[in-house]
Amino acid sequence: MASANTTDQAKILDAQLIQTANEYDRWRKRNSYYYRELIRLYKRHVPEGARVLEIGCEAGDLLAGVKPTYGVGIDENPQLIELARQRHPELDFHAGTIEQIPQGETFDFVLICNAVDDMRDVQAIFSVVKRFCRPETRIILTYHNALWEPILTLASKLQLRRPVGQQNWLSRDDLANLFDLAGYQVVRQFCEVLFPKFLPLVSGLCNRFLVKFWPWKHLALVILVVARPLVEPIDDKKAAVSVIIPTRNERGNVESIIQRTPDMGTGTELIFVDGWSTDGTQDEIKRCIETYPDKTIRFIPQQGRKGKGQAVRQGFDAAQGEVLMILDADMTVAPEDLPKFYNALAEGKGEFINGTRLVYPMEEKAMRFLNKCGNRFFSLLFTWLIGQRFRDTLCGTKVLTKQNYQRIAAGRAYFGEFDPFGDFDLIFGAAKNDLKIIEIPVRYGARIYGETSISRFRDGWLLLKMSWVAFWKLRLR
Repeated sequence: MASANTTDQAKILDAQLIQTANEYDRWRKRNSYYYRELIRLYKRHVPEGARVLEIGCEAGDLLAGVKPTYGVGIDENPQLIELARQRHPELDFHAGTIEQIPQGETFDFVLICNAVDDMRDVQAIFSVVKRFCRPETRIILTYHNALWEPILTLASKLQLRRPVGQQNWLSRDDLANLFDLAGYQVVRQFCEVLFPKFLPLVSGLCNRFLVKFWPWKHLALVILVVARPLVEPIDDKKAAVSVIIPTRNERGNVESIIQRTPDMGTGTELIFVDGWSTDGTQDEIKRCIETYPDKTIRFIPQQGRKGKGQAVRQGFDAAQGEVLMILDADMTVAPEDLPKFYNALAEGKGEFINGTRLVYPMEEKAMRFLNKCGNRFFSLLFTWLIGQRFRDTLCGTKVLTKQNYQRIAAGRAYFGEFDPFGDFDLIFGAAKNDLKIIEIPVRYGARIYGETSISRFRDGWLLLKMSWVAFWKLRLR
């Protein structure tokens, strides 16, 4: 008798699962283009082979779509979870709340796809999620623009969208505040999916292009947010600093750099990477190494003639510190300002610290008028490209941890070897890895020794070409 009851229960469960699968597939098929767009958007931020947790995973299609090396999904609907287990046996699924995830697990990414719409207490969920985060973990979240509420409500009534209960309709400020309350910092926000149905040419035009621009972006259906957990400050007693100084014909500045660069963290090493100087710069560096034995100074001859970017990479690869800095040898940004950059990184304010010369007044002749106009133009362009405020693309002073630099270097092939300056390789890499970018205003002084190698028109054209590459790689894909 017990065996017969068990068999009957199994048949009922199978029938319920089949009904759930049919219902789920019906809505997914009806809106298949929209769901493919969501997977595309998430894949832009989540590289293959990551450790990924998805909250509100339903049948696990998005989680499977980003191709994690280890993927865990959680959903309160047990039938959808059973369906997910059958369809994606390579992934791990749990029915219930996020508390069902084993303690001690950490992930590279936490995905929350349209699930905040149905959460009873968003702040509480965000707080629990922190248990599964490391400092480098990124929360990738999408939710619906409140402007679409009447359209989506009508679509549900017309059976064009699956029925839903009462939902949260959060503004950007609401969500940013909830992240802040739960101990996170919003890194980037994007407006996506202007036209959620497939129509040849129209869908691509709207969702790959128009939605990136005003006023169309304000009408987007999907808002994508990248957030990170607030991190503990770096311990000054554990972090050593490496300052990379690319040089070419900077003999008259070498000793001043050594004298004026403050000691930071547990110690500061100065790494001069010289690119084929003809004015005796290399001899001056070697002389100063002997003259200042109490300071850690290293000399590296640049390999090849591929500009400052190659010199920076050589210096970073040779650096022994956990904190990496770039200081231009012309000292137009004072070495005494470097502790501001170190403190911003050490205090967890940001992960990629960039100097900006366009806040304070400059010294006379520090920057030519056309260069200043070009810098302001590219600041607006880059702010739009990377989804974070960026006022000065060509300030040479940049600071990040060695760990984050290695992440950027590992993904360098995504953009290609196109940057002789080195600034954009780092900026675009930081954006691709969703690092929090912070800017430090600095006073920009006139060059004391030597001459600038910047060509306004040649380099301006190269910047435009690099901006197009970034637009294609960061926004259109």
